[in-house]
Amino acid sequence: MNLKWLIRSQSIMTLAAGMIYPYYLLFLKNLGNSFSKYGLAFAVFTISSAAVSHWLAPRLDKHGVCMMIVSSLGMMGAMLVFPWTSSYGWVLLLQLLMGTCNAMQRMSERVLLADYTEPGSRGAGIGSYHFWTSVASGFAVILGGFLIDWLTINILFYLSALLYGTSAWTIWRTNRPAVPRAKEGSVSEHNVL
Repeated sequence: MNLKWLIRSQSIMTLAAGMIYPYYLLFLKNLGNSFSKYGLAFAVFTISSAAVSHWLAPRLDKHGVCMMIVSSLGMMGAMLVFPWTSSYGWVLLLQLLMGTCNAMQRMSERVLLADYTEPGSRGAGIGSYHFWTSVASGFAVILGGFLIDWLTINILFYLSALLYGTSAWTIWRTNRPAVPRAKEGSVSEHNVL
């Protein structure tokens, strides 16, 4: 993976998050039926993200890309489950999962930005990253607002899940090890039974 693919994968992830985020907040508020329950749900998200960040820090340099893939898959799972959630307890568990995924994504993003830019000339790469992910976020809110007029909130959760899955696939696809090709006429180990 390089900076270009990091920008692409994270723009997709930002599109997924931005498209559902305003409606996800309404969903939380309506399910909790009070601002205090909404506040607790959001606190579980932020505190779990902070706690996981502290625990993950020593593992980032070696496993940053894997954490980013797991983060996207975890968010995809959360988006698929959210429409079926009917109890506040499950909401808190999903908030815990989402906080964990948020920590993995944010920390991996920062480490990979440092890895894919050169000291002394990081500004241009980081600026490009911020520009494209911010454009994706703005476009996502507009798209979500347009789609919610035509679709249900559940469909937005599913579309968001699809985008998170696409982000995970993009990261995996650009980071899988290259398989050496066998020369014509030679027998590779894979062809021998």
